[in-house]
Amino acid sequence: MDTEQIIRLIETVSKSSLTEFEYSEGDMKLVLKAGAPAAVAAPKAPQKAEPAAPAAEEEFVDDGTWIKSPLVGTFYSAPAEDAEPYVHVGDTVKKGQVLGIIETMKLMNEIESDRDGVITEIVIENEQVVEFGQLLFRVE
Repeated sequence: MDTEQIIRLIETVSKSSLTEFEYSEGDMKLVLKAGAPAAVAAPKAPQKAEPAAPAAEEEFVDDGTWIKSPLVGTFYSAPAEDAEPYVHVGDTVKKGQVLGIIETMKLMNEIESDRDGVITEIVIENEQVVEFGQLLFRVE
């Protein structure tokens, strides 16, 4: 990761509602915390990551019906600004069907359904910054 990418990452995290962000690549680890004076790069140490709850005020229970964010980035509900969203509440989806896109460092990553079912809840908004493990869609 070069200096320009680190600066863009710091700016993006600063503009978001995140209070903490961690990124690891090889033996480099970048940790950003809200209110912290600086970002520190250190050798990667093994640790257990806890999935983050959605940014909504209500408490969500993970009953196994949720599609979660596999990475940190910006969520897009449609393939283009003027296009229809990939899915709406009430839509029937098939395993492997694209539900949205998460952009991370200029790479577009398709989020696919891991099961057949019906979208019963969408708890993410277009262009919202998402965390690893954040709940996105309920598929029942």
